[in-house]
Amino acid sequence: MTDPRAHFQTGAAGYAAFRPTYPAELASALAALAPDRALAVDVGCGSGQLTQALAGHFDAVVGVDASAAQLAEAAPDPRIGYVVGSSDALPVPDGSAALVAAAQAAHWFDLPRFYDEVRRVARPGGVVALVSYGPIEVSGPLADRFRRFYRDELHRFWPPERAHVESGYRELPFPFPGLPMPQLSIDVAWSPERLLGYVRSWSAAKAALAAGQGGVIEAFEADARALPPDSVIAARFPLALRVGRVG
Repeated sequence: MTDPRAHFQTGAAGYAAFRPTYPAELASALAALAPDRALAVDVGCGSGQLTQALAGHFDAVVGVDASAAQLAEAAPDPRIGYVVGSSDALPVPDGSAALVAAAQAAHWFDLPRFYDEVRRVARPGGVVALVSYGPIEVSGPLADRFRRFYRDELHRFWPPERAHVESGYRELPFPFPGLPMPQLSIDVAWSPERLLGYVRSWSAAKAALAAGQGGVIEAFEADARALPPDSVIAARFPLALRVGRVG
């Protein structure tokens, strides 16, 4: 398994600045399934994109991540406690969590050990949620160029775990009775520079640069910057959700 720290210890500021935020409906739907609103735990929280959304629905939220650099970029909130920790040793008391969520992170976990921790920390009737957003779907004049860049030029630089993101987590084991969730997506309207900032946050982009293959990124950036300066790029991230009841 790839060590996620190799990807996320560096570039934390770019990750915080350019990663998309989750729709408000996601946190609301997860909270509606939880047995109460006392505590939610966001595992592999990064710079807190989902953590901050959950804080609007729970009395307290604990955001756990292996990268201190990522946590340092998270926006402070009195309802949130950010803690350096791992998915297989959660810094949370037994039977305390109404919701344990992992957003864009579960494909990095040792899942059997994570699920053991979920069972330990969940309160009766607690909910576990694996959240993933799929590859960005770009519309408009840059659509064909983006697809070629993603599929043909950069795809070989993704770590193996990326396959789980592209399959919507369908192949990940999930030993909990499933719960229904609405169909959700992240819909954005970005400037070319905003899109390029997001691309630069990819682990594949970092790997390409480290391999001396930054030219493929630079060529795509040149094409994106050739658009009119007031261009708005419409894009969609489909959400994949595996949500279940613990015990």
